Amino acid sequence: MESIEEKINALINKYREELKNKIDIRMIEMESDDNSHYFIYKVLGISEKEGLLIDEYQNKGRFLYKYAGSFLEEATILCFEHTFKNAKRKVMIENTVGYRPKRFEIDCLIDDKYACEIKWRDATTDGDHITKEHTRIKNIKEKGYIPVRIMFYSPNREQAIRIQETLKTIYKGMGGEYYSGNDAWKYIKDTTEIDLHAILEKSIKE
Repeated sequence: MESIEEKINALINKYREELKNKIDIRMIEMESDDNSHYFIYKVLGISEKEGLLIDEYQNKGRFLYKYAGSFLEEATILCFEHTFKNAKRKVMIENTVGYRPKRFEIDCLIDDKYACEIKWRDATTDGDHITKEHTRIKNIKEKGYIPVRIMFYSPNREQAIRIQETLKTIYKGMGGEYYSGNDAWKYIKDTTEIDLHAILEKSIKE
């Protein structure tokens, strides 16, 4: 039977390969792009060479952010599934206290009690995000679950930080749990007895 470290390392290799392939394909596609918009870059003081680099890294960044979030979510769920044999991933619940969306997704449900929302980071500055999350948490409570938010990296911008502070207050006010930054890594270690951060750090060194 594979150890949890072997499973996570296999996941790392899978995501590394998929990310590299996505970026390689996009870089080839960009070679035939229409770059006439560089004219406006130059008007604003950005050279053609710098404009090319900006566009390349913007495209790489989109893939990187998407894959970083998906990877860390899946690695976290693997830890939960390893420790809690009844852990369920991607559980859908009906929205019974609002109109939109019709259903909400729980990233991982543990012991039919803890409904975990897993984020690698959340830098949103959209105020509607608070309303949607509030509705989601209400629905989780209606189902008899405890809402748990796990966010490994906190945002840097003031507006995004304020939104996270509001969400933290909402979670606490509704009997839920909110963990961010180092507290998120510690929560995974304390709950599953798996040091996910150490496993990932070891993979970098290797």
